[in-house]
Amino acid sequence: MDLIRNQFFIGFCINFILIYVFCKIPLMTKSGWMSAGILGTILWGCLFWQGWLSVVIYLLFGSLVTKIGFKFKKEQGIAEKRGGKRGPENVWGSAATGLFLAFMTKLNSANIVMFKVGFAASFAAKLADTFGSEIGKRFGKDTYLITSLKKVKRGTEGGISLEGTLASVLGSIFMAFIMLLLSIISTESQFIIVAVSGFLATLSESVIGAKFQNKYKLSNELVNAIQTSIASVFAIFALVLYSHFLN
Repeated sequence: MDLIRNQFFIGFCINFILIYVFCKIPLMTKSGWMSAGILGTILWGCLFWQGWLSVVIYLLFGSLVTKIGFKFKKEQGIAEKRGGKRGPENVWGSAATGLFLAFMTKLNSANIVMFKVGFAASFAAKLADTFGSEIGKRFGKDTYLITSLKKVKRGTEGGISLEGTLASVLGSIFMAFIMLLLSIISTESQFIIVAVSGFLATLSESVIGAKFQNKYKLSNELVNAIQTSIASVFAIFALVLYSHFLN
């Protein structure tokens, strides 16, 4: 228990110092930085520096890819608001599922591998979504509605392009590799499960966007939370199946 408390305290100190130093960088709003600090502190306490660093890398690459072709996307009226800065709603919409699973690693250590795989898949899905959306909006030549394959305008909810889809695959693989490198996941099979689950959840998010987002006025943050939850469920289910057949 003392070790856990110490890790949360260490996480708080490190996040406070880093945010104080880097908060002038236009990656997040002021409240976004505060939310990131809270998130980072909890992640450090639950998954130590590896879990914290994995999400820092996700936030960094997600923010950077948003800046690609930003002028063009702004002219088209499809750029992220606030110049691409992440606010608290972006932080929690993207990380709520992962944060819950990080907590579960402390509450139920018997299933820690399962929860870590779900954690990794949630962020693989989110980075895949960000890569696909931002690259697709800038470089996608043709955009099609995923449910009907009808050609639509760039930035349409549920719209996909070949370029954006390939970027989604890259984003999911990259995030799965980071999770493997940081030992959040530890085997080749877990890497494949995380990467595939992240990409499939991104396709599912496009279906939700096409069929339900405007109809039920779902916020982007809620859709993000649903997407990351789908990725985690996919990954955990696949891991359980794989373990069952392996044994």
